[in-house]
Amino acid sequence: MIYYLSLGSNQGIAEKNLETARLELKRTGIKIRRCSSLFKTEPVGLIAQPWFINQAVEIATGLSPWELLKAVKGIEERMGRRPSLHNGPRIIDIDILLAGDTVVDMAELVIPHPRLAKRNFVLVPLAEIAGRVVHPLLKRSIGDLMGRCRDLSKVERVGSKKRPRCA
Repeated sequence: MIYYLSLGSNQGIAEKNLETARLELKRTGIKIRRCSSLFKTEPVGLIAQPWFINQAVEIATGLSPWELLKAVKGIEERMGRRPSLHNGPRIIDIDILLAGDTVVDMAELVIPHPRLAKRNFVLVPLAEIAGRVVHPLLKRSIGDLMGRCRDLSKVERVGSKKRPRCA
């Protein structure tokens, strides 16, 4: 199945944390197909913290959504993420954004991610690699959702306009 994930970090060397998360995904047997550029993003919610570095990745795996959730939570834990303030600083955050046309609505897992269409820090990187992908519930492309988003938080590309090679 094709999934889209959001990776984010604002502790330590954030770019390195994203690279480590991508390597850990590969070690889990997940194929990374495409990566967006890195984006420096203004915190949402708890604003008194460092800005984040965010990225979207397209992956292919035979894991079910539940198995993928378990895998990404394991990566977060191995990388040192601990429970903290809601929307607070974190060494790594890996969210499942989309899982093909699959819809999951359970207490522990909601796909598509419930705030995907309301967050620039998710939409801008995701639109770079999946602008034509259609949200299975909203029936709009990611590019269209980005154009309609009312989130005013800042999102700035890091480095060149050339997308980084996926590690």
